[in-house]
Amino acid sequence: MNNQQLYLEKFTQKALEHGFSSEYINKCLSYANPLLENNLPVIYSINHLSGLVGYSVSYLKRAVKFQKYFYREFEIKKRNGKNRTLYEPLPSLKEIQLWILDEILYKLKVSRYAKAYVPKRSIKEHTIYHTNEPLVLTLDIKEFFNSIKFESVEYLFFSIGYSRKMSNLFAKLCFRENELPQGAPTSPYISNLILKDFDTEVSKYCMKNKIKFTRYADDLAFSGNLNAEEIKKLVKKELSKIGLELNEEKTKLMKPNQPQIISGIVVNKKAQLPKKIRNSLRNEMYYIKNYGLASHIERTNQKKSNYLKHLMGKVNYVLQINPRDVEFKKYKEYLQEQYKSS
Repeated sequence: MNNQQLYLEKFTQKALEHGFSSEYINKCLSYANPLLENNLPVIYSINHLSGLVGYSVSYLKRAVKFQKYFYREFEIKKRNGKNRTLYEPLPSLKEIQLWILDEILYKLKVSRYAKAYVPKRSIKEHTIYHTNEPLVLTLDIKEFFNSIKFESVEYLFFSIGYSRKMSNLFAKLCFRENELPQGAPTSPYISNLILKDFDTEVSKYCMKNKIKFTRYADDLAFSGNLNAEEIKKLVKKELSKIGLELNEEKTKLMKPNQPQIISGIVVNKKAQLPKKIRNSLRNEMYYIKNYGLASHIERTNQKKSNYLKHLMGKVNYVLQINPRDVEFKKYKEYLQEQYKSS
């Protein structure tokens, strides 16, 4: 007996014991069937969800009514030096969002072209696929998370079988002030699900024209013998269907005689970080190895308390993109020795 049959039998037995009518039982089972078929949790009401996530109904109601009070705001620097505002949910709401992510969202498939925020996929897959190509085109989606509409996310839950009331509740638990918050654990995977049809339509064109295509969050990459204007026109058309726009200022068409950069990674012959970043790391390692870590920290007036760990992270990132880099493998070994003795 499979889980679906077991659920149906147990539910029917319990409902009859509590005096519910056959009509009511059939109505409940009709609602439960498509969810069970997709291995999704059957949830009938806010009271039911409360029992599953371990938080009171009153807490859930407050979290959706006073959303801005359930997040903390902080800023991080972007690659261009500007600040990006993130909203991180408070621990209890974060726990509820993680439950939604693990029990519902991760059970839904995203397109194979989505390389960010998907378990076992990485930025390396997004970039290495485009190496050694005549033309590389990168496009960027404008205000990506902020532009994803509440109604689209509400419909996402409704389309997989949840009632309108539950779909509305799930969407509200994942939103902050009518925006999908950057910093919530559910936002990245939701964005991939919202763009699933977009990825499919764009990939159809690419397969027909023998063009490579991947998407890393809001960064789109195309490579091959391509027509940039034709692709831009298609992308704008497909984005408009879901209320999103192209960031025209970030469009880049790159030829083989110039650095072809995708999401900060050079892909001309092989995937690797730009020379400027690698040289900066080489300089840091040169001074540490020749004059000692303490001397280097003093000379550069380094303020980071976890500087060694920070440096190790940068070296590991180089090796994540290009694991065969012998020079940076040696740097990693050296830093590991320093870390052990510190």
